[in-house]
Amino acid sequence: MEQAHSLLLNEEACSQLREPQRAEFVFEWLRFLKKLLPATDRADVKQTQKRLVEQLTAVLTSSPGPPTRLLLGQCLALVYRVGDSLMSSLTVDRCNDIIRSKDDSPSFLPTRLAAVACLGALYEQLGRLLINSFKETVANLLKAMKSAESQGRCEIMLCIERILKGLGVSAVSCHRDIYKSARTCLTDRSMAVRCAAAKCLLELQREAVFLWSSELENVATLCYRAFEGSNYDVRVSISKLLGTLLASALEPRQVIAPRPGSKRNSLQEVMELLSSGFLRGGAGFLRASGDMLKGTSSVSRDVRVGITQTCVVFVSILGGAWLEANFSCLLSLLMEWVSHTKATQYPTDAVSCRCCVSFILRATLGTLLGEKAQIAAAKEICQMISKQKRVMDAALHEGNMETRVSPADVAASQHILVCTLLELGSLLQDLSSTAAPLLQDTSIGMLDTVISVLLHPSASARLAAAWCLRCVAVGMPAQVAVLLDRCTERLNALKSCPEAVAGYSAAIAALLGAVQLCPLGISHSKGKVVMNLAEDLLRSAAQNSRISIQRTQGGWLLLSALSTLGPTVMEHHLPRLLLLWKCAFPLSVKDVENELRRGDSFTWQVTLEGRAGVLCAMKSLVVHCKDLLTDDVISRLLPLLSCAVTQLTQLPSIVKSYGNQIKNAATVFRLRVYEILTLLQPKTYEESFGIVLKQLLNDLTGPEITACAELNLLPSLCCSQDLALLGPGLQNVDQHYIEEQLRGGGSGGGTLEHDPFTIFEKAQEVPTPLPPASALTAAAVQLFGVIFPHLGIQQRAQILEQFCEFVRQLKGARQQTVQIHVAAAFCCTLKCLASSRRELGPEEVQRPALSLLLGALEGSNPLLRCMAAEGLARLVQVLNDPSITVSITLMSFDKLKTARDAITRTGHALALGTVYRYLSGISSPQYISACVGVLFTLSQDSTSPEVQMWALHALSMVVDLAGPLYHSHLEASFTLVLRLLLSTPHTHAEVQQSLGRSLNALITSMGPDLQGEGAGVCAVRTSCLVGCAVMQDSQDCLVQAQAISCLQQLHMFAPRFVNLASLVPSLCINLCSSYLSLRRAVVACLRQLAQREAVEVSEHAVALVKELPRRDNSQLDVTIKEVGLEGALFSLLDRESDPQLCRDIQETLVHMMSSAAEINLAHWLKLCKDVLSASADSAAAASVETQQEEDGDRYDDSSAFHAKSESSGPFNNLRWSTRVFSMECVCRIIAQCENRDPAHFNMALAQEQRLHESTDFLVLHLADLIRMAFMAATDHSDQLRLAGLQTLLVVIRKFSNVPEPEFPGHVILEQYQANVGAALRPAFHVDAPPNVTAKACQVCSAWISSGVISDLRDLRRVHQLLASSLAKVQVGRDVPSQLYNESTFTMETLAVLKAWAEVYITAVQGSRQRESPGSHLQHQSEEGGTADPAGAGLLKLVQTDLATLSRLWLAALQDHALLTLPPQYSSQLPSTGGSFYTAETVEQARPHYHSAWATILHATALWLNSTGFIIVDEGPANLSRPVTPTSMGQSASMSSVKSPEDVNTDRLHLILGISVEFLCSPHSGEQLETINSCLQALQALLEVPWPRSKVGNDQALSVELLSVLHRLIVTRESPSIQLAVLELVSQIVCAAQEHVKEKRHSAEVDDGAAEKETVPEFGEGRDTGGLVPGQSLVFGALELCLCTLVRKLPQLSPKLAGSPTGRGGQTCSLSNTDCRLVTSAVAILSELPSICSPEGSVSVLPTVLYLLLGVLREAVKGSVGAESGQLVPGILQALRTVLTSPMSRAEKSRGAWTELLQSALHTLLESWSTDKMEPGVDEVTMLTSLTIFLLYSTAEVTTVEPLQTRCIQTFRAGLESKDPIVLSRSYQLLVSLFQGPEPIARPFILALGGCLVSQLEEVEKSRPQGPAELQAVQDAIRALEALVFAADETNRPQLVAVLLPTLISLLLDENALASAPAASRSLHESALRDLMRIGPQNSAVFKALMASAPHMKARLEAAVKGNQESVNTKAQVPRVISKNTPSIQLKINFL
Repeated sequence: MEQAHSLLLNEEACSQLREPQRAEFVFEWLRFLKKLLPATDRADVKQTQKRLVEQLTAVLTSSPGPPTRLLLGQCLALVYRVGDSLMSSLTVDRCNDIIRSKDDSPSFLPTRLAAVACLGALYEQLGRLLINSFKETVANLLKAMKSAESQGRCEIMLCIERILKGLGVSAVSCHRDIYKSARTCLTDRSMAVRCAAAKCLLELQREAVFLWSSELENVATLCYRAFEGSNYDVRVSISKLLGTLLASALEPRQVIAPRPGSKRNSLQEVMELLSSGFLRGGAGFLRASGDMLKGTSSVSRDVRVGITQTCVVFVSILGGAWLEANFSCLLSLLMEWVSHTKATQYPTDAVSCRCCVSFILRATLGTLLGEKAQIAAAKEICQMISKQKRVMDAALHEGNMETRVSPADVAASQHILVCTLLELGSLLQDLSSTAAPLLQDTSIGMLDTVISVLLHPSASARLAAAWCLRCVAVGMPAQVAVLLDRCTERLNALKSCPEAVAGYSAAIAALLGAVQLCPLGISHSKGKVVMNLAEDLLRSAAQNSRISIQRTQGGWLLLSALSTLGPTVMEHHLPRLLLLWKCAFPLSVKDVENELRRGDSFTWQVTLEGRAGVLCAMKSLVVHCKDLLTDDVISRLLPLLSCAVTQLTQLPSIVKSYGNQIKNAATVFRLRVYEILTLLQPKTYEESFGIVLKQLLNDLTGPEITACAELNLLPSLCCSQDLALLGPGLQNVDQHYIEEQLRGGGSGGGTLEHDPFTIFEKAQEVPTPLPPASALTAAAVQLFGVIFPHLGIQQRAQILEQFCEFVRQLKGARQQTVQIHVAAAFCCTLKCLASSRRELGPEEVQRPALSLLLGALEGSNPLLRCMAAEGLARLVQVLNDPSITVSITLMSFDKLKTARDAITRTGHALALGTVYRYLSGISSPQYISACVGVLFTLSQDSTSPEVQMWALHALSMVVDLAGPLYHSHLEASFTLVLRLLLSTPHTHAEVQQSLGRSLNALITSMGPDLQGEGAGVCAVRTSCLVGCAVMQDSQDCLVQAQAISCLQQLHMFAPRFVNLASLVPSLCINLCSSYLSLRRAVVACLRQLAQREAVEVSEHAVALVKELPRRDNSQLDVTIKEVGLEGALFSLLDRESDPQLCRDIQETLVHMMSSAAEINLAHWLKLCKDVLSASADSAAAASVETQQEEDGDRYDDSSAFHAKSESSGPFNNLRWSTRVFSMECVCRIIAQCENRDPAHFNMALAQEQRLHESTDFLVLHLADLIRMAFMAATDHSDQLRLAGLQTLLVVIRKFSNVPEPEFPGHVILEQYQANVGAALRPAFHVDAPPNVTAKACQVCSAWISSGVISDLRDLRRVHQLLASSLAKVQVGRDVPSQLYNESTFTMETLAVLKAWAEVYITAVQGSRQRESPGSHLQHQSEEGGTADPAGAGLLKLVQTDLATLSRLWLAALQDHALLTLPPQYSSQLPSTGGSFYTAETVEQARPHYHSAWATILHATALWLNSTGFIIVDEGPANLSRPVTPTSMGQSASMSSVKSPEDVNTDRLHLILGISVEFLCSPHSGEQLETINSCLQALQALLEVPWPRSKVGNDQALSVELLSVLHRLIVTRESPSIQLAVLELVSQIVCAAQEHVKEKRHSAEVDDGAAEKETVPEFGEGRDTGGLVPGQSLVFGALELCLCTLVRKLPQLSPKLAGSPTGRGGQTCSLSNTDCRLVTSAVAILSELPSICSPEGSVSVLPTVLYLLLGVLREAVKGSVGAESGQLVPGILQALRTVLTSPMSRAEKSRGAWTELLQSALHTLLESWSTDKMEPGVDEVTMLTSLTIFLLYSTAEVTTVEPLQTRCIQTFRAGLESKDPIVLSRSYQLLVSLFQGPEPIARPFILALGGCLVSQLEEVEKSRPQGPAELQAVQDAIRALEALVFAADETNRPQLVAVLLPTLISLLLDENALASAPAASRSLHESALRDLMRIGPQNSAVFKALMASAPHMKARLEAAVKGNQESVNTKAQVPRVISKNTPSIQLKINFL
């Protein structure tokens, strides 16, 4: 294919190829040429032009295929446009000659068509250059038209369209001729020709004014005729043409010269034109009058549907502003259509017309108008409703009988009311809470108007009004309760009026149905009211025969709707409901038979209505309350069902006896029986199978059956893939609402009055139930499918044989109907068998089954064939026998070989594709080869496009199912598909669609192999791209959708080879296509592209718009130009209603945002802001709300919010749902920035980086973020308010700590205080919904807790909002008007309490931080000091409400505790509910408690901590009611009973219980915050003495707590949690210590006089010393500490010592946190012996010492990393705690302790001697630990040999160390030892004194050189001094005599002093100071020494004198010295 990429065609390469490849080669060359020519230099083109034109002409005459001829024309035109255009006329003449040619052979046709296509392209591109030959060309084409076949006619019409496009106004001379020709084509029998003619006329009307002026009426009539028998494409094309003409007629685009007597068309005239077609059809005068005479003048539905679409196009072209201005007039004209007698002659016609008018209203009002205009339209509609109602009322209440309303008037009025009410409902539902002002507008009285229609005499009007009320309720949930109350009250008042009973009961049922769509629900009490009402209606039904039927129907309708409220409501009413059911049926089957002898027509009608109602109520209960269907309830249902089944047999005789008036009631009764039986397990009614089956067979095949529209029955039984064969599916077109009318068959469309019981279904759109007869067939099919699997083999075979027999015997239409019914029933059976994994049965069942399906497979109805193919696949799945599968496929192969008719071939071809669908793919290569052979042949049968389409569809499924096995056929398949694509005419679009599906399957089958570089793969890839290019150029939108889908697959597997530069523009152009399927494909493809190449996609989209010609600039292009592709997607999202499409658009935007938002932050934020501001309301709210802020002048930010009119932005009036999505996008952008550059949340950093590089940061847009959140939070829409508050919350959390660089000490959010306050205030309004208030509470607490607010007044403002919500909570749920479900009260209350709890926690922590020493400076540096003054004020503010809050918190906690009880204890729950939930809403309340309890628990614990568990009598609580009947001993009745001690105990156990339950629960994979809150709450409790004593007293509780904490520390890796756990353990151990101390103390006091031996032993271990695991606190604590230590230091464990994690492995470096954990664990260990008895302490001491010394050893060896410095002090402190333990001195344990401590000392010394050789050992720590042993243990431990000697040796080694630091520390420790007790100090003094003196003597010779050495010498002097003063008075003078000479020896003489280094000088000074101090103290010794040693005296005097001089010098020059002083001072201090 590379050889095709040249300017001239490579003829040599081309000639070597075979015919199919040659066509592909030429096409590829033309594709390349089309891209190359515009980029080629003009001179180069001129040079080769002659040859190029020759080659192109050669292609023209070589019979090119349809896609090739299109490209050929474009290339020819480009050659002349880029090169020399003079010769173009020759080509035109050549083409004209070809067209004139008399050759009619089929082989010449492609050349002729190519010539036509070339002409079109030439004129389109060259335009007026060819003006001379234009007339001749057009005449030639129009002449050729007369003899052309359909392809030719189509091509000529498209060619003329292009000629008109190219010539514009210059073609005016031929306009009339073209018009005449197009007229005939517009009603052509070929649909493609009609479409082409419509396109041609659409182009013609741009210049041909007469089309929309003088000829308008004729064109309109012509269009109506074109609609007759049309398909979907034709309707779309012609409606576009006629809609455009009508819009031009009404608002001409160009000025036309007025003719005499003519005037501008008015809207009435234009609509009159449409209504003539709508009401009379498109027939000519003669035919229409003939029909009138026959009385059959009914307009065909496709004409009506076409006109409906035309009307939508017409209004859409005129636009939203026009619609807004003219809506009133348009509405009244449309209402004339729907009320005209011609439109409502027959019920089915009436339904059809109503649907059409509803569609026009929905498609225009719903998409063209913004929210404000929609509200205005709703007012207009409301006025229309009230006008109709007034007319009706006047006629009904007129006294004179003659003027009473006629049935025709009622009918007319009812249809108008149905259309207007349904549209009003849709508008209100879409507007949602933004429509609230509409309901409050008393001038309209909207609700009154709608409710008044509930009394209309027509059922359909009443039901429409009920549905409208339901829409109000869904849009504005606050209205549900109000409307329910109003309707129940009216119903009670008007019980005797039949219309009122019917209307109001329907309204109540509809409102109950709405509750399913309202998350906030309704109060449970409403259920009781409805139940009572229904019961009352049913019981009084018999009292008045005039309203019996209405009361019966109304009662059962209410009970059926009641079930939708769910099991929690229904379980209370079930017994009454069962009783009512029982009363409606006879007591036994015998009584059913006796009934036949009684009654008349009316009583039977009432009875059947009543029983049908019962069955419907049963069905509703089964569907909505499955949980209530216990065996007991089902056993009570069954007798009633058997009575109902028995009654089925009697219906024919009843109908026979009482005539047809009860026929409808009988049909509905049968329908209800079938529906309920389908839902129940067939086993339960097995004994009734016989009767039921007989009835089913009768309904499916009996003589009385009416044709059920197959479109209501079959599609659900077909595979959705196969339905593509039948054209665009209903779900794939925008107009599905009216297109359904065409597919509904004779039964007409569905409408609400067919089954009022559907009014409470959970649906957004109005239900359209089928007429009872059609619904009955569908229900019979379903029930047959359910029952059949439960029949015996014999019975199955018999029934299937019967089915086959019926189909064989019958003829004509009836045979087709029966065949459809029985095949559908059997397919339904197979579906049920497959899903339940049951078997069909043996040969005798299989034979008729297969026969039935094969018969259907050859049926004339294509839908039936699709279902039969699916049935075969299911049959093969159920039988699961390979031999049968093979025999079925062989049968199809044989049929295909012999059959010649299209029907058989299509059916069996499809069967080949589907048969393996459910067998996990095709596994037989032979089968694949056979299939490929047959399907290839069929797909090339160009005589039958239908066969081609089905065969190719089957091929695509074979490819899918064969998987890798198909690879050997891939190349041949690609070749075939491409060949067919290049040769299939455009008129056969359905074949091209199937080719697209096949290509898609082939690409998927190749998969990632498409990335390969081999020749074969390259060829396949080129084939794919060529195939996609062919489909992209197609006229058919569905083929284009296939092309996009194929390119998407290709991009997934081989992205490098998909050219985005050409793909993205084609996607953008189709974004606004009128075909839903194409828009879906475009957006799905964009979504995939945006995941990888979002930025490139955006760039290509913008580039496209710049290049587009002006005349094609649509609104979308303008949007892309202004705000890029992402902006266009937002616009599209706002217009679309298809849920899948909207999801895809949102995902595309999210992907684009995730790759581009950070790079292009300003653009995205502006885009979101524009979307948000695209509503005048939000802008107004923005300016108003801010001005309302009190004290606003201090924060005058209102100027920022004075929004100008936003209409100038790129978006206009977007819907609230789009704006909500824009806020979600803002939150996503913030979240995205969070993990990227830290400068996004740091203003100083952002500003600095902005100077160096042009990057953008989020913090720079903070004002915009706040503004957006503010606008959203103050909108009318509740959903948008929630989104705004959520955004505000995110902003506060992310930016609260960002400092303001310009004002140090302040944070950046401070300037937005006014805005945040204004955004929050509306959410606390009385009318605000509870979910909004709950969210606002969360924002409030986050705002207060963030520490941003520094001023107490500002704090008080926000605090007031929370205070108001607290007041609301205190009033509680006793408010009379309960708008929502009780669980919303729970939600709001807990949100408020949680918010207060968060604020209180923040306040307490703030005050603690200030109180803790040294925290203030640190706090200021971290937080900028802002929260400091406000923190104190915050606590004061909360303190005022604390009394109330604490009670509410405790009540909430008690509720939570009860709700967390396991199900088996549910009987313990209070019957009335808790403080904040009711018994009925337990399940809904649980999640609210779940989210709030932890914070409340923490706050409660802090409050109890602050009160110290001292109960203060706070006086009467500020509550209007007692908090709860079980409120912790606080209620009046209980307080007298419980003592304060009991109350405290309850509170303590409540908090402990909740915490322990949560921490134990296996599902506590909860958020870490919850666990932290729990642990902090427990810590706060245990800080108080009283709870500590409780925990200390209760050993079992302590142990339980420890085991829970142990589990927690093992399962949670979070350091904060582990530290908190150890802190808690420490508190628990402390509590136990206090308890033991207290016991010992009291025992000593009590037994003071007794003998010491009798004192009982307190503490664990008692007399034996045994610790029982699971019961011992000490053992539990040991386990926990061991666990912590071994996890951090595995070397401690002997088992792990050799493992890779232990000693043998790398040393594990501990982090700062790890060190804290180890220190905490060690501290706990050291306390354990003190809570044991003496014997117990002996048991536990070895473990404690082992672990302590182990950790010490690791720290000493330095194996824990750099942080060990933190660890050592903790270990040494723990060692000291153990050594000073009272147990070491207790009589009973002293001996054992001594031995164990000696062993420990021995171990310590041993490790010293072994480790000393290792590098990096910390000798200092070792010596310190030895010192602690020597000083703090009893003398017996250390004075024994050899320990004492070894200790002395260790110290001696220390003194001999070369390291000055070790030396220094050794001397310091000796000071401590010398000053210690005499038994310890004496040996050391004796052993080391001499050493000390000699070392000091050495100093004189080698003086210290550095600070460390200096320090060592000074410490040595201290040690010698300590030794001197340790001696007793008698020996001290001798030692002083040693000390003084040593000090004097350190002095320097004057000369040496001047030149001495700093260290030596310092030593001199310090020695001098010591001498001055010690000398006077021992003057006698000093004098004696001075006398005996003159040289010493001289040295000392010189030093004193020198010192005196230096002091004088310092006094003279203070400044010079002072500079140096601090540095010296610091150094000395530091050392």
